[in-house]
Amino acid sequence: MVMRRHHLTCAGIAFALYLHHLVSTIEVPLDSNIQSELPQPPTITKQSVKDYIVDPRDNIFIECEAKGNPVPIFSWTRNGKFFNVAKDPKVSMRRRSGTLVIDFHSGGRPEDYEGEYQCFARNDYGTALSSKIHLQVSKSPLWPKEKVDVIEVDEGAPLSLQCNPPPGLPSPVIFWMSSSMEPIHQDKRVSQGQNGDLYFSNVMLQDAQTDYSCNARFHFTHTIQQKNPYTLKVKTTRGITETTPSFMYPYGTSSSQMVLRGEDLLLECIASGVPAPDIMWYKKGGELPVGKTKLENFNKALRISNVSEEDSGEYFCLASNKMGSIRHTISVRVKAAPYWLDEPQNLILAPGEDGRLVCRANGNPKPAIQWLVNGEPIEGSPPNPSREVAGDTIVFRDTQIGSSAVYQCNASNEHGYLLANAFVSVLDVPPRILAPRNQLIKVIQNNRTRLDCPFFGSPIPTLRWFKNGQGNTLDGGNYKAHENGSLEMEMARKEDQGIYTCVATNILGKAEAQVRLEVKDPTRIVRGPEDQVVKRGSMPRLHCRVKHDPTLKLTVTWLKDDAPLYMGNRMKKEDDGLTIYGVAEKDQGDYTCVASTELDKDSAKAYLTVLAVPANRLRDLPKERPDRPQDLELTDLAERSVRLTWIPGDDNNSPITDYIVQFEEDRFQPGMWHNHSRYPGSVNSAILSLSPYVNYQFRVIAVNDVGSSLPSMPSERYQTNGARPEINPTGVQGAGTQKNNMEITWTPLNATQAYGPNLRYIVRWRRRDPRGSWYNETVKAPRHVVWNTPIYVPYEIKVQAENDFGRAPEPDTYIGYSGEDYPKAAPTDVRIRVLNSTAIALTWTRVHLDTIQGQLKEYRAYFWRDSSLLKNLWVSKKRQYVSFPGDRNRGIVSRLFPYSNYKLEMVVTNGRGDGPRSEVKEFPTPEGVPSSPRYLRIRQPNLESINLEWDHPEHPNGVLTGYSLRYQAFNGSKTGRTLVENFSPNQTKFTLQRTDPISRYRFFLRARTQVGEGETLVEESPALLNEATPTPAYTKNHVDIATQGWFIGLMCAIALLVLILLIVCFIKRSRGGKYPVRDNKDEHLNPEDKNVEDGSFDYSDEDNKPLPNSQTSLDGTIKQQESDDSLVDYGEGGEGQFNEDGSFIGQYTVKKDKEETEGNESSEATSPVNAIYSLA
Repeated sequence: MVMRRHHLTCAGIAFALYLHHLVSTIEVPLDSNIQSELPQPPTITKQSVKDYIVDPRDNIFIECEAKGNPVPIFSWTRNGKFFNVAKDPKVSMRRRSGTLVIDFHSGGRPEDYEGEYQCFARNDYGTALSSKIHLQVSKSPLWPKEKVDVIEVDEGAPLSLQCNPPPGLPSPVIFWMSSSMEPIHQDKRVSQGQNGDLYFSNVMLQDAQTDYSCNARFHFTHTIQQKNPYTLKVKTTRGITETTPSFMYPYGTSSSQMVLRGEDLLLECIASGVPAPDIMWYKKGGELPVGKTKLENFNKALRISNVSEEDSGEYFCLASNKMGSIRHTISVRVKAAPYWLDEPQNLILAPGEDGRLVCRANGNPKPAIQWLVNGEPIEGSPPNPSREVAGDTIVFRDTQIGSSAVYQCNASNEHGYLLANAFVSVLDVPPRILAPRNQLIKVIQNNRTRLDCPFFGSPIPTLRWFKNGQGNTLDGGNYKAHENGSLEMEMARKEDQGIYTCVATNILGKAEAQVRLEVKDPTRIVRGPEDQVVKRGSMPRLHCRVKHDPTLKLTVTWLKDDAPLYMGNRMKKEDDGLTIYGVAEKDQGDYTCVASTELDKDSAKAYLTVLAVPANRLRDLPKERPDRPQDLELTDLAERSVRLTWIPGDDNNSPITDYIVQFEEDRFQPGMWHNHSRYPGSVNSAILSLSPYVNYQFRVIAVNDVGSSLPSMPSERYQTNGARPEINPTGVQGAGTQKNNMEITWTPLNATQAYGPNLRYIVRWRRRDPRGSWYNETVKAPRHVVWNTPIYVPYEIKVQAENDFGRAPEPDTYIGYSGEDYPKAAPTDVRIRVLNSTAIALTWTRVHLDTIQGQLKEYRAYFWRDSSLLKNLWVSKKRQYVSFPGDRNRGIVSRLFPYSNYKLEMVVTNGRGDGPRSEVKEFPTPEGVPSSPRYLRIRQPNLESINLEWDHPEHPNGVLTGYSLRYQAFNGSKTGRTLVENFSPNQTKFTLQRTDPISRYRFFLRARTQVGEGETLVEESPALLNEATPTPAYTKNHVDIATQGWFIGLMCAIALLVLILLIVCFIKRSRGGKYPVRDNKDEHLNPEDKNVEDGSFDYSDEDNKPLPNSQTSLDGTIKQQESDDSLVDYGEGGEGQFNEDGSFIGQYTVKKDKEETEGNESSEATSPVNAIYSLA
């Protein structure tokens, strides 16, 4: 931070700190003229990465670019010593750049140039340094030859096959395949470790059906080296003994691991056992880091991305199967290479000003800070009394001209280093005004306005505003001065007009500029249009009187229904309004007058309503299309015009709105009529514009609201004289149809543009080079092909029309391109970052423009789903692609399936097609939430329970962890509280015990994975046929049984049968009766007989005596005891049921009165059967 110089005392420290926050650094404007005049120390703008690995087959480019004034000169060191570029013929340096180019086209070993390089950029004001660039050549060593013996192993025993790939630079990608190039299937039992070895938790007999070969793919050479395959011999036993887990990697019960901050931490546990163990990960004393934890390799690896210090601690993996479990503890220590807290920034000071450079970095261990000046340690630099080094800060006091330099801050520890350049530039620049001289600002009265006066100087100038040469500074009241030099007025008034002067002053001088302000009157419509109701055929006038500033140009426009109004012959625009002649229904609508100047505008709107002709005139008259016009006549014959007159036909009760004039010529398209012009229905004569060398004849068509008339009879012909063409073809294009040609096409002239006989086209072309020669060809067809052209080069093209009277004016020049060829290169360094379970972010290195061989259309990513991470789930491997138009290097691929393995490759596309494909990239997508279950079936076997059955989701999108069922009872608009049931992933059935036999239930079923719950499947239990009839199984396609014909017929048959039975029972009952006991028979009565009280008893003849162990019903029918097969069972509250086939199995009950009256033996009809009987 720059501050002005102050002599501080103890009492003035607080005041100095306050000023420290007020003073800002000097900022150099982006104006190229100013930047080219100001001195500037060097600044590194581009450099190669610190660890730079190159392809040995290509030339080596070590980048170093810098800016400064004067232009910097460059030098290099290699391994700490000066590198003499001029002595090595293979090494050169790019012009006006420090980039090294090492050329091996003439031979040489790239390995000879490995080492540590550093670039120095110097000018008169300092030296800037690049980072130290460690150059290494990529290596793809061969696999050492070795003999691999057959491996014998017992079934169920653990096994690891070692890979030990040759060390490459960068390290190769390892994968296992059989000798027949089939990939080895991996799962939680068989998997590849991070070291490349293949681990078997337990060996099974089928493992001997293939051999195993380790493959190494090297990045730069794109070669794959294969190790000699392993062959297994599995010795079988009577039975495989189940064993507890034990760790194959890492060994023992604990280990430690160190990782650097910002890198990915990868922890791995591989265990043996029968059955294959499951691996779980935990962190002691807390949860696994949220949002950056990922399980890989069938949960055997835990990846924590972008590690920070809080991720240190103890992690442990737990391996378990049904025989037991073990765990391994990994102590993680997080160290850190240096990273910036405050990176030093460039400092621009004026002479005598103070400032400071701050370099603060952190790391683990704490980095050491070293200052350099112009590339040399600051301790060995010449003493500077205005500079004081205090640890991570350099303080400058009272700086003077000549103190400019480039300072380097190096923060380093055992894990790496940071190097930053920051220059200190001391400038003394007189004030300069950056705005144009003598600006004119116009503003509408009472509007806000701002006068700009950008400035620059060192020391920072003070800016003041004056008006009309007066001595008072403008700031306050209606004026507000800003630090950037602008003067703002809240409300411009007439008295604010005048000449304003801005003056910038510092110790080196002053500069000034003038701005003239003019305050204009606003534009106002003093009388606008008014809503009107007019009759068709009348002449309404819409007013629009405007008051505006006379020094501004006024423009008045009209809109109809918010669209520009077409001013035909019936519309007359005047200074203060608009008149419409012969108004018609189509003229009805909103009319808006818009008055505008260059500074403001005003508008007014009105609605025009047009009434039709009174109904008493056209009430019974049919409307038809008009009759054709008659008697066409040509007069006022001229070289390029003629007057056409006609007699209108009958409008047939619908006024004519338009006339269409058509023409036909007999040279190019005889017999073909073309529209020439259109005129209002109120005219019958028009002057027609004509073209040379056309033998015209005309006809007229009348139009009303019903339709168009038949065309009139043609007029006599009129021949115009020929002339040379006045226009050239349009739509000229040049494009290749093959890679070695260019097809030139254009839109030919039509009959009214040819202007003469023997129309032809002069086609000229040349390479887009002012020194190139023009080639030409004369053709009649609107197409010409140029052959033997280079691939996709620009051409200048001209097409000129010519006839027998001469040539058209000089044509315009168009740019075309020769044919394209397929791109030669593929995108490189394709990187994939997984965003979520269905999307990834792509980055890639764009191809060089020289390799595209055409117009770059897009980058295209082809991808396909290779497999699912779930077992035995078939996936479609259909290739898809996503396009990224233009010259881009990043994009997003979405709509992926979660929990799947994908492959991806990229191409660049031009107009010809796709280029070569990039290296295939493989990536997995994480788990997502599942889709809804396939179905939910609801069955109601009775009124006490509901059975639910469902199927797994069609797209699990991960490992299912269970199902969540929410349900609630509802009856009409009333709903009960929501209840929740959770189920295991294997459970697909559930029985709900109903608490309410009347209400229906609404069910919400969702599957879930570790990520969360998926889509909801909503179903409702069906409505009951009646409260006593449970419904059969219900699905989405359930048919209401009560509406089926067979069911209705069955119910009618049952009702008829019941009625017949009741009639029979009634007849039998009528054969018996009640008699007073004492009047008829002196017989001992049972005191327990309930009928004693009323002196009667039931009497029946011997034919109707009840059988033993039977009960006699009130109507005389006999029912077996303990039987459910009878028609009715008398008792209150009975239920009636129907089987699924509709058969009647209900039970009905009737409660007999305690006291029966004499002669009345009927019982209460509470069942459906008795109800029917009572109604009968």
